[in-house]
Amino acid sequence: MLAVPEPLVEPRRPSGKRLRPWVALLAALLAGATAQASDNRTLVTLINKYRQSPPACQGRQSESLGPLAPDGRLARVLVASEAQLQRALQRSGYQVAAAQVIALRGPANVNTVMSALKQHHCSLLLDPRYAEIGVLRKANTWQVIFARSLQPPELGDWQAAGRAILQQVNQARATPRNCGSQAFDAAPPVSWNAQLAKSALAHSRDMAARNYFSHQGRDGNYADVRAKRAGYDWRQIGENLAAGHLSAQQAVSGWLASPTHCPNIMNLHFTEMGAAYAVNPESDSGIYWTQVFGTPR
Repeated sequence: MLAVPEPLVEPRRPSGKRLRPWVALLAALLAGATAQASDNRTLVTLINKYRQSPPACQGRQSESLGPLAPDGRLARVLVASEAQLQRALQRSGYQVAAAQVIALRGPANVNTVMSALKQHHCSLLLDPRYAEIGVLRKANTWQVIFARSLQPPELGDWQAAGRAILQQVNQARATPRNCGSQAFDAAPPVSWNAQLAKSALAHSRDMAARNYFSHQGRDGNYADVRAKRAGYDWRQIGENLAAGHLSAQQAVSGWLASPTHCPNIMNLHFTEMGAAYAVNPESDSGIYWTQVFGTPR
């Protein structure tokens, strides 16, 4: 049910003509829907920022996690209980492997919602099993679904997946966008680089084999050293990581929804890119993605 504030004042056009009441109501409804959509995106951004640099949760220090990818199907399902969740997701077309829902009633401000999530649900925010997220708001009721979909029968060759990431990235760079609070102009496309791809593959395989998620490899080195080791003489270097995503589209969607990963994608100074994934079913996240951007000397 929608509550309309009273009294309803009919706005006037600059010419002095009065708008019909239903036009004013429609404008109010559209403005409210736009504001809610903006709040939903902001909450996803705040959650991904929290996962990137988490504080202690329940007395234990947590490691950095990859961003959650927004999925529209998760944002359209309204459930009354946890028991209804899997059936509702399946009806929406989402093939669920694992899912959990949080419902908050009362807060009207997105920052208040985030504070409540951190205080009462930090372990779920930092659960490495989940890769996707959907936020649905109805008035002052907020619903957040964390989920992981079933793994497709064949993910494909890592190079094909890496080039699919390249395509998704260049589509994103072609359009101005906000990365959190930062505004970015459209940027020229980046090209595929085999040495950066080799560096990305090595790090993805290391994370998968050793069951960790970090820009710092177990040998203590970071992306700059790994790129040099792969033969890339760089002037600038950047790296994005993701885990749990089952497609290139999911991985890029998560990076674009993260205020710390999106700027790498939109950085106009990067000219080349390589990307790869590696799988280990026995690891916490199952699949690990690495994307390396570079500018050669």
